[in-house]
Amino acid sequence: MAITHSAARGRKAGGPDGAKTPYAPPGRGSHRRPGKGFFSAIAVVYIAFLAASSAPSPLYVIYQQQWHFAAWALTVVFALYVFGLLASLLTVGALSDHLGRRPVLAAAIALEVAALVLFLLAENVFTLSAARVLQGIATGAATTTLSAMLVDLEPSHGRAGVVTSIAPLSGLALGALSSGVLVELAPSPTQLVYGLLLVAMAAAAVVVSLAPETSPRRPGAVASLRPRVAMPAHLRGDFVPLVPVGIAAWALAGIYLSLGPSVAARLLGLNSHLVGGVVVTLLTGTGAVAITLLRARPAPSLLAPSSALLGIGTLTSLTGVVENLAWLAAVGTVVSGIGFGASVLATFGTLARVAKPDERGGVFAMANVISYLGNSVPSVLGGIAVTNIGLRPAAELSALTIVAIALSAFVLRLNQVRARRPAVMPPESAPCG
Repeated sequence: MAITHSAARGRKAGGPDGAKTPYAPPGRGSHRRPGKGFFSAIAVVYIAFLAASSAPSPLYVIYQQQWHFAAWALTVVFALYVFGLLASLLTVGALSDHLGRRPVLAAAIALEVAALVLFLLAENVFTLSAARVLQGIATGAATTTLSAMLVDLEPSHGRAGVVTSIAPLSGLALGALSSGVLVELAPSPTQLVYGLLLVAMAAAAVVVSLAPETSPRRPGAVASLRPRVAMPAHLRGDFVPLVPVGIAAWALAGIYLSLGPSVAARLLGLNSHLVGGVVVTLLTGTGAVAITLLRARPAPSLLAPSSALLGIGTLTSLTGVVENLAWLAAVGTVVSGIGFGASVLATFGTLARVAKPDERGGVFAMANVISYLGNSVPSVLGGIAVTNIGLRPAAELSALTIVAIALSAFVLRLNQVRARRPAVMPPESAPCG
């Protein structure tokens, strides 16, 4: 989500496709741009930030066992990351347009390093919470800037859009799965993961230091920190059906990232910490694959199918949990993952199509606010429910709520299509006699 928002801001001025074009071609007739070779390296840095953000998920069960805190505290820790991320997106999302990409990326890497050091030193839930807030701020600043830089480096190709759609879900899957493997097979599970991520951030710092600056400095940095959230009246008809599918998709992701490993261990009896990473990977990794396969489809055509798949997949996973059938829960997660990826394409593809260039910043900010609140608030409520009524009833209630929201998105989309279908005029009756 953050990526599309950033790219939208970056497209307000520049070349024929709306992307910024800070470089002049090196020679007449040449299409090669300085720094083009850094595109892949910047994409890897992008994935590294998202991998770092999901790496703690398989560790939450260990933290809870060691520090004996309630389930609601676990989900609050997760939500703090989302709130930090959202605040960063809304304030510094356009800062690199004024200060340059490299300075903002350097600051984001420094914040990420500070967060990883706090993770390494954490001995209680308060230090863990501080680390997650810092990580959220760093990730928000990094993803908006990295996505804009990718567009800078490939302004006339579709590669930047594809990479910035796939990278978040790919990074989430990679981070959770790698963390689960290390927790299960390597020593010092709550330190080694973060040590390796510190090495990755050091490599990211080297890449950023060598990369060319793709956005010249310009005035207005302070004014750019003012959040821009807007929904023009003429877009509300298109936006309303997107709200429930965005909430359902990201609420499901929030539940998986915060409570998914606990459900796998305590309700399905899958006590391997590797399974905690696999649970997250099945959802987010499948979503990334779905985006890759469906990227050429028209965005509006994906809205109803993605809503249906989210609802069906969630209901299937719930059945697997209730019946203690891990394979059925896994199948449902894969189906939900397809719906998750399709919903991302449907939501932001639709908004990119209907919003005017000078509206995109505020429109995508609004979409980010709704999606990230959907990502965090249900997970916190789920944690409170776990504390008060138990993990199984809380998981069932959360799943049924997500199914209901997905169903409402499906119905809203069908009504929208029906309302826009041209009326078929009945043929005039033949004269009598």
